Amino acid sequence: MNMKWFSRGDWNAFFGLSIDNLAVMISLFSLLTFAGIPNGYTPEFVLTRMLPGTALGVLAGDLAFTLMAWGLAKKIKSETVTAMPLGLDTPSTFGMAFLVLLPSLAKGNELYPEDHHQAMTFGWNVGLGVLILTGLIKVFFSPFGNLVRQWVPRAGLLGSLAAIALTLISFMPLREDIAGMPVVGLPCLLVILVCLLAHRVLPFRFPGALFSVLLGLALYTISILAGKTFGISIVAEIKPFEFAGHFGFQIPWAFSMGDSQWWNTVFYEVLGRMPMIFPFALATIIGGIDCTESAASAGDEYDTRSVLFVEAISSLVAGFAGGVIQTTPYIGQPAYKKMGARAGYTLLTALFIGLAGFMGGLTVLFHVLPKVVLFPILIFVGIEITSQTFRVVNPKHYPALALAMLPSLAYLGLLLIKSIYAPLLPERPDAINAIQTLRCLANGFLISGMLWAAMMVSILDDKMSKASCYCFVAALLALIGVIHSPLADEAVGFPWTILASIDKPFLDAVKVQSPYHWASGYLICAGLLLVLSKYGKAADETLTGEKLAIEEEFESNASEKI
Repeated sequence: MNMKWFSRGDWNAFFGLSIDNLAVMISLFSLLTFAGIPNGYTPEFVLTRMLPGTALGVLAGDLAFTLMAWGLAKKIKSETVTAMPLGLDTPSTFGMAFLVLLPSLAKGNELYPEDHHQAMTFGWNVGLGVLILTGLIKVFFSPFGNLVRQWVPRAGLLGSLAAIALTLISFMPLREDIAGMPVVGLPCLLVILVCLLAHRVLPFRFPGALFSVLLGLALYTISILAGKTFGISIVAEIKPFEFAGHFGFQIPWAFSMGDSQWWNTVFYEVLGRMPMIFPFALATIIGGIDCTESAASAGDEYDTRSVLFVEAISSLVAGFAGGVIQTTPYIGQPAYKKMGARAGYTLLTALFIGLAGFMGGLTVLFHVLPKVVLFPILIFVGIEITSQTFRVVNPKHYPALALAMLPSLAYLGLLLIKSIYAPLLPERPDAINAIQTLRCLANGFLISGMLWAAMMVSILDDKMSKASCYCFVAALLALIGVIHSPLADEAVGFPWTILASIDKPFLDAVKVQSPYHWASGYLICAGLLLVLSKYGKAADETLTGEKLAIEEEFESNASEKI
C-alpha cells in the first residue's frame, strides 16, 4: 500500500507550521536587533551568523520526521499516516534572547570595547555553545524520558514554561507590536484566534494563518497609502535596515575563529548559563514524549525514543552550524491529521525554512513582512502552551502551577523597568531596593519556579518529606547563585565571591537578600516541612473526598482523550 506524499491538507498544515517558524525567527531577529540597548547585534550579523544554522536544524529535523512518517506508513500499511511536526522551540527562543545572547553580548562589549564585531561574535559563540550543550543533554536524557517525568512533577516543569508563554511569548509581542499598531494588529490577531484557537473554517478552506498574514499586509499597505494621501498617521512605517544581502550558501563555521583562550572564556560563559539550559532541555524531552503520545491517540504510533533522538540531533546540527535556537516536536500532530495532512507538509516546511535560511531568502522576507503581521501567531502559541498546560496537569495541582508563574512575573517587571531606566540608574533608595528584590526573584526564575511548584505538588499530595527535599535543593542552589543571584548578570559562584561583585549602589539592598539569607530561608522551610510531616494533620475527610473526585474526573477525561 503506497502512501501519498501530498494531499490538500498538507498545504494548510504547511502554511501553519512555516508561519510559526518564521514568526519565531523574526522574534529572535527583532529581540536582538531592536532591543533598545547600546551596541546591540546588527541585522547583518544575525541574518548571516545565527539564522542560517537555526534554519538548518529545522531542515534536518523535518526531513527526518518526513522519512519516519514514510517508514511508519509502510510498516503499518496505511495511507493516512501524518508526519510529526518539528519546529523552533518558542519558549527557549525568548529565553535565549533575554537570558543568553543579550547578556553575553554585554559581556563581549566589556571584554572587547574597541571591537564591536568581536563582541557580537563572542555573544554568538556563547549562544551556539549553549545550544550544543542543550543538544548533548537531550541526547543523553532521550532514552530516559519517562524517568525524567517521574523526577520532575509535570506542574513544576510546565508551570515555568506556561509563565514564559504568557509573559514573554504573548505579552511582549502584544505590547510592542500588535497594540502598537491596532489597526493592523487586532484584525490579524482576531483571524488567528478564530481560525487556530476556535478552529473555525474559512470559505474554500483557505489557511487561516496565511489569510491573517495577507490581511495584515493589505491593511498595512492601505494604511500607509491612506496616511500619505490624507496626511494622517495610521501605522508606523517600517524603516528597512541597511544590509546588502545576497543569495547563496551562508552557513558559517564558527569554530575556525579564536584561540584556546577565546574558547575557554566562551566555555566559562556557557557554564554560567546552566540554570537556563537544563529546564529548556528537559522541557522539550517531556514535550516530545507528550507529542508522541498525542500522535498515538490520533492513530500514528511513533517510537518515542526515535522522536526524542531526532529532536536532539537536529538541535546539535543547528548548533554546530552556528544556530542558536533548539528544535522540538510540536503538539499539533492530531490537528494536522484532521486537516488531512500526510508527510508533504513537513517536507515543504523543511525545504522552505531551510533553503530560505541558508540561501539568503530570510533577508527578503524580513524586509517585506512587518512584525505586526506575523506576531499574532505568537499570541496563539503562548495561549495554546498555557491552555495545554492546564489540560494535562491534574486540577489538584493548579495551585502549584500558579506558584510556578510568580518568579517569571518578577522577570517581566525587571525587564520593563530596565527598558525605562537603562542606562540611567534610579537614585531613590526605595527604587533601588525594589529593583534588587525583583532581580533576586527573577534570576534563575525557571529553576526557582520549577522547585516551588514541585514543593507545592508534594505538599498537596501530603508528601511533606519530599517537599522538604525540594527546599533543601533550593537552599543549595540559592547559596551559589543558581537561583536568586543578586548580580545583574546572574553569575554563579561561591557566596563570598558573589557578594564581592555587588555594584556599590546595591550594597545596602543586598544586606538582607544575600545568598546566605535566601539559603537560610529555604533551610528553615525544609525544617518546618519535616516537623509538619511528623506532627501536622492531613486534610480532613471532606476535602480529601473532594480532591479524590477531582482526580477521578481528570483521569477519566484524560483516558477519554487518549
